[in-house]
Amino acid sequence: MVIVRGGNMSNDILMLGIESSCDETAAAVVRNGREVLSNIISSQIDIHTLYGGVVPEIASRKHIERINYVIEEALAEAGVALSGIDAVCVTYGPGLAGPLLVGVGTAKAIAYAASKPLVGVHHIEGHIAANYIEHSSLEPPFLCLVVSGGHTHLVQVSGYNKFDIIGHTHDDAAGEAFDKVARALGLGYPGGPEIDRVAKNGNPAAINFPRAKVDGCEFDFSFSGLKSAVLNYLNSCDMKNVEVNVADVAASFQQAVADVLVSRSVNAAKQYGSHKIAVAGGVAANSFLRAAMQDSCKINEIELYYPSPVYCTDNAVMIAVQGYYNFMAGIRSGLDLNAVPNLKLGCV
Repeated sequence: MVIVRGGNMSNDILMLGIESSCDETAAAVVRNGREVLSNIISSQIDIHTLYGGVVPEIASRKHIERINYVIEEALAEAGVALSGIDAVCVTYGPGLAGPLLVGVGTAKAIAYAASKPLVGVHHIEGHIAANYIEHSSLEPPFLCLVVSGGHTHLVQVSGYNKFDIIGHTHDDAAGEAFDKVARALGLGYPGGPEIDRVAKNGNPAAINFPRAKVDGCEFDFSFSGLKSAVLNYLNSCDMKNVEVNVADVAASFQQAVADVLVSRSVNAAKQYGSHKIAVAGGVAANSFLRAAMQDSCKINEIELYYPSPVYCTDNAVMIAVQGYYNFMAGIRSGLDLNAVPNLKLGCV
């Protein structure tokens, strides 16, 4: 039987995703939770590079300027009218309050005006769902390492809507450490891609930076000590008038981060009996981390999944994908949906 859904004369479910949690204004249309029909991203990196990081007020203003255009472009590229969309999905947290409010407000207005269901999506759940886009065989349960500028989590994904944090950072997120070390090395913003690039010409064993362990929490992380160790090393070189080999520092720092992320992930997979590990978030685009994780998973006979780099960083495709699974589970948001900057994982 053909079901008519708001002008969509097919059995397909089309989701409009909207993402504005930080400095990317994005919209996308996804069919049946797996097929990308459009992926539009308006980046603000060039603007925020001038300040060495994201300025929330500027990010909010740029979202306001761009959000209607990216939504219109996403619908046009997908060849779909708004009437053919089954639901409007939007990131409502965690993230920066101002940018989140722009996306949430826009999504609520569209849902109300077009009489479409509204589906709020957790930003981190979206990152995890990015792995479904190019891996049609991937289904829960699996273990996911989420590494970004604001989060470092080990998550047991028991279902499309069931997430349990089994490990987390006690201070800096991995991506935050990358940004701060990159700035100290004069490499610019965003730091992750710059360190990845420079480290290719360095010796990862040149400097033995610490690999922190958290007492009593075998799957938790701590990167503030590593960051401080790098800064102390640079200060020591400066005081002694010793020339700093930037490539060696970058490579040694990157090695220390990867060692911790990979070992915790693989050990957790073994303890929880998981034969599948997925990696998500902006740091998942790091080529060294991907290679290190791949080597360890191969040795331990664990299947490894990670998205293409374009789906590692913030995008609306991942929001539409997770929104689809929320929608299919009967999850809906009211027009009182609000931005929640510190939203905890697992909240709906």
